Amino acid sequence: MGNRIKVRLVNYTKRPLETVTWAALISYWDGWETEAFERMSGKDVEKHLPKVLGYGHESILEHAVLTFSIEGCSRVCSHQLVRHRLASYTQQSQRYIKLNPDDVEGTFMIPASIKEDPELLKEWKEFMKHSMELYKKTIKKGKHQEDARFILPQAVRTKIVVTMNLRELKHFLGLRACERAQWEIRKVAWKMLEEIARNRELRPVIKWAKLGPRCIQLGYCPEGELMPPGCWKRTREKWERITEG
Repeated sequence: MGNRIKVRLVNYTKRPLETVTWAALISYWDGWETEAFERMSGKDVEKHLPKVLGYGHESILEHAVLTFSIEGCSRVCSHQLVRHRLASYTQQSQRYIKLNPDDVEGTFMIPASIKEDPELLKEWKEFMKHSMELYKKTIKKGKHQEDARFILPQAVRTKIVVTMNLRELKHFLGLRACERAQWEIRKVAWKMLEEIARNRELRPVIKWAKLGPRCIQLGYCPEGELMPPGCWKRTREKWERITEG
């Protein structure tokens, strides 16, 4: 598995941009009515939604909800993910799911920086293997895996389902797609953005709402002197490849 992390957009609000546009029009249109939703078209979306979002009226984005599955990230990553509280999460339970003690790299996330040092990598694998052996021994002695899991490092891989509305997703991407974010959560954030870009219904909102790291949202890097050299150019080019590719 290496450092592979799998992210998929598995479900989202039916007619998401029509829903958001229809909701927005309640504030501006005297003739608004419930039944108008069925008459909403792509042309209506293109006419109104970019303009409303351009005014900074982003609460309407909360009416569209997206659900992602994330597989293969570590619990170091998932602990960061669940700090975004305006979202719903369901995670693989270590209380009930037994891990495979015979597959160290399949069970644990090992950072690339560690793999660059063969001697250190060997020590890491030995430590992880020992923790798994003790985990397995604890279960064999009749202890429940809810107690056996205490011996496992945070590097253990997990699976998690995440549901966010578009406004919260913009906030999440603003912080976690930034080049200064921890590499694993940053990889998850960009993969989520790529999933949205692959979806024809959702793709336009990336540019209209400026979904991406804060430098994309603001037009400048708020990290100031902490910005990594060349970050702005790299990030802009990457974002444009995703939105235009």
